[in-house]
Formats: sequence, structure tokens, C-alpha cells
Amino acid sequence: MDYKERYEYWCTDAYFDEKTKAELREIAGDEAEIEDRFYRDLSFGTGGLRGVIGAGTNRMNIYTVRRASQGLANFIRKEGGQKKGVAIAFDSRRMSPEFADEAALCLAANGIRAYVFDSLRPTPELSFALRTLGCIAGIVITASHNPPEYNGYKVYWEDGAQITYPKDKEIIAEVNRVTDYASVKTMKKEDAKAAGLYQVIGAGIDDQYIAELKKLIIHPEVIREAADGIRIVYTPLHGTGNLPVRRVLKELGFRNVYVVPQQEKPDGDFPTVSYPNPEDPKAFALALALAKEVDADLVLATDPDADRLGVYAKDSATGEYMPFTGNMSGMVIAEYILARKKENGTLPANGALVKTIVTTDMADAAAREYQVKLIEVLTGFKYIGEQIKFFEQQHTYEYLFGMEESYGCLVGTHARDKDAVAAVMALCEAAAWYRRQGKTLWDQMIRLYETYGYFREGLESVTLKGIDGGQRIQKMMDDMRAKQPDELGGLKVLEFRDYDAGTIKNLRTGEVTASGLPKSNVLYFKLENDSWCCARPSGTEPKIKFYMGVKGKSLEDSQVRLEQLRNALLTFARIG
Repeated sequence: MDYKERYEYWCTDAYFDEKTKAELREIAGDEAEIEDRFYRDLSFGTGGLRGVIGAGTNRMNIYTVRRASQGLANFIRKEGGQKKGVAIAFDSRRMSPEFADEAALCLAANGIRAYVFDSLRPTPELSFALRTLGCIAGIVITASHNPPEYNGYKVYWEDGAQITYPKDKEIIAEVNRVTDYASVKTMKKEDAKAAGLYQVIGAGIDDQYIAELKKLIIHPEVIREAADGIRIVYTPLHGTGNLPVRRVLKELGFRNVYVVPQQEKPDGDFPTVSYPNPEDPKAFALALALAKEVDADLVLATDPDADRLGVYAKDSATGEYMPFTGNMSGMVIAEYILARKKENGTLPANGALVKTIVTTDMADAAAREYQVKLIEVLTGFKYIGEQIKFFEQQHTYEYLFGMEESYGCLVGTHARDKDAVAAVMALCEAAAWYRRQGKTLWDQMIRLYETYGYFREGLESVTLKGIDGGQRIQKMMDDMRAKQPDELGGLKVLEFRDYDAGTIKNLRTGEVTASGLPKSNVLYFKLENDSWCCARPSGTEPKIKFYMGVKGKSLEDSQVRLEQLRNALLTFARIG
């Protein structure tokens, strides 16, 4: 069927409810809108679904969620994992509880028990829950930090990480085989409960999750000594972080925690922010205002599903609140863990620090300093979670810390995805430690620059919406792949990595070697002077992302170098 036939089918077939049909009748005559909603099925990518909420095959709605769940159920049954069950969590977004139930009832109709949280929970707690319950898979209904009109559906496997190759491709194939929406199985909630196929989970898992987090504290005595003197402002940005973040800080002894009242309660409309993303300085406006009122030392924000953490800390020299990138906050935590473990003799000889290919090279310098293994993986925290699985299976390394540039990190192995609740806890412990030395976290960040070098990183995202957006992005990638420049921004290109081809080309010698990483549509240019840049289409949004990193002689110098490289890379990609 073409998009017009699909539209008519959804408007008239008895399978679709009247609310859906009424929404579609309202766009009758709007050819562009009809085409955008029906020209394709919403893509089930390597992480699951993400899209605008609404009626249509290219939208997030109960029917596209059921279809994805039927494909997942078919795969689980092929794997013989139906007896293990699936854990399901959801965030504060519009339709999140409804989508969670639709997924659960589809699984139940396929004979697979669903463990559904009684209310919204952070994504990392889902990762913890499915492992605790011994499930074959997990689902989180969330669109992370996207605008309010979005929602999504992320799939996890039994190790607690998001699905990776080959499971991701196999599940995608099963979802794509579901072509008839009316063939998808579902059942009534009361029937599923009566059959023991829909089970509600809640406080018991919460208690176990918080208990595991508290085990990760290295110096509880320092927190007890310094907690009274530290003032923390926190905002959950209307999401899932409020209760677990406040609980873990309170149980650790931090008494002066001020939550932004306007952003405390869950709200899928995100009324105080246009974009609930802790990477966006605008999201901190209310938190910074409160910080000035209470003279806070630390200002923290978690995104709606509480897997990303944004940070501001006071500069003791100026009294100003200074923003941290994800690279910066991740490095403060990483160095704190490495230094404290080395001091107390618990740093393992086979310890490993894991980061993505677009994460700061300061992590490499720290790994060399502490003589731990540095492992680099593709962009996406699922690859960091996968490394933990490999360590356990192969008895190779002991996981110490994992981080990515997009404000995500993981302390501990209780979960296999980034955990902002654990990151808040770790940063606050670090703040207590450095306070004893008369330093703030910003002061410590400056010390890291002085110790390892003035590394600076940037990101430029270009959105290309519409039917032809994906084609334009792919052409851009193909053109850059074919050009292979000798220099960018006055810096010689030393190495060209094409992760789609799985190759690394040394441009000085011409030697080509294998990348050793999974196939992915990513281009990476290693430059002289400890610089690099990378191009990668987003897996969840109609965007192409350009990453870059430099090393300067000072913060100011590194910023100038970064802007030069940014402009050169965008010119090379023919952006602007």
C-alpha cells in the first residue's frame, strides 16, 4: 500500500479505535501531513523506537508499540526465553504508562510474563530490575531528553544492556516481519493478571537498587564529616529522578539538598523547559536562580529518564557557577575513583576504563597515569554495557568506570546502562572529599586540566527532517567518505577510520588495518596535535552529528582551536 491507501485503511478499518480515526480525519486534505505519517513504518532501529506521538504508521501510538512488542515476543519465543519474562519501566512522558501496558499485554498474550513498575522509574533501574528478576529482556518507554511531543521504546537484553549485534538485527527482522497490525496479539489487563502474566513491581526493587548504589561509596566517613557543609541544588526536570536521587542523598547523609519546586513533579508537557535536556544551559535557569538564593556549591539536573546528568559547580575564585560538559563531569568522577582506589590499595591490576570513540582523550591520559586498561567502543552506551558482559564472560578485566560525551556514565556494574542517580551520588561524594581540601568540583576540574592537558570537545548537530532528510544525510556521509582530506583546519589528517567498512587507514604510510569494532556508519579523522573529529548520523533522530576534540595550551587556547576545527569540519561536510 502507498501512504494514501494506508491512511484510508487506518481511517476505516474496525481494528483502529475511534479516537485514532478522529485524529486522522482532522488532517484530511493535508497531503504533506498524511504522507509524513504514513510513508513508512516508524523505524525500529538498533535501540528500538523513537518518534512523535500521534496516529499513523510513522508515529508513536498504541498500534506501533504493539507491533514492536509482537516482533520482540516472536524473537523471545524463538530464543526459548518466554519463561523468564520481561521487565518494563516508563518515564513521565505523555502516553508512557499506556504504552507500557500495551507492550505488557502484547507479551502476555504471547505467553510471556511482564513485570511492570507501578509508576515511573529511571532507565538505569530497569536495567537493574531485569537482571535482579532474571528476565530475558527489558523495555523502557522513554524518549530520553527529546522535546515533549516525542516518546520512545528501548529494548534491553538479559545482561541488562541495550541490545547489540547480532540480537539487535535479529529483533529488527522480527519486527519488520509484522506487516499486518490486526494480527498482533493482545489481551485484557484483568485476564493477564489473573493468569499471572502481568505482575506489578515496585518498592522491593527500589530498595535493592538503592542498596546497591550505596555499596559504591568509597569514603562514607568523608560524607558524614562534610555533608552538613555542602549545599546541593537538584532538578529532575519533571522526570523520574526526583525520588531516587533525593532518597540516596538523604540516606548517605547529605542534608542540604534543595529541589527546584517548579520542576519537581513529573509532567510530560515539561512546562518550564522547551527541551528537557541537561546538556542545554537553558534547562538550568531555575536551578541556577535557586542556587544563588541558597549559596549552593553544586547544581545538578537529570533528564526525564534519569540516565543523563548535567552539572554546574562554583568557582571558588569568582563565586560564579561554571558549566561542566559530560566529558568534564565524567572525568571528575573517573579520576576520583582511580585516585581513591589507588590510595586505599583497591585499584585492581586488571582494571579497565571504558569510553566511546567520541569521548575526551583526557580519559586516555588518566588511564596511562593510573596504569589501567583504556578500552574504546562505538558511540552508544550499550557498547560500554557490552564490555562489562565480555569482562565477566572472558575473565579479562575488572570494570572501573564507563563514560560517554553525551552526559552519561556508569559507576559500578549494578546496571548496564548509564545511571544519573549513581552519577549524582558519586559527584556528591567527590564534592565532599575535595571540600575537605578547600576545593570545589570546578577547582578540581581545573587541576585535571593542569595535570593532563587542556582537552576540549565539541558537538554540532544538524537536523534534516522530512522524507528526503535521511537521503541527504547519507549523501553527506558518502561524500566525506570519498574525499578523505589531507588536512582539516590546518591540522594534518594522520588516520582515517571508516567504521562502516571496518578499516583504519594510516595516511602517512597507506597501511590499512581492521578497526576491530562492530560495523557502523561512522567516519573518524585522527589529526595531529592530539586532535580529532568524527561524523555520525543519529540512530534515533533525523540528525547528523559532528564531533571534534582538541588539546590546547590553556582553556582559552583550546576553545580557539576547537572553533577552528568545528568550522573546518562543517565546511568539509558542506554544512551552512
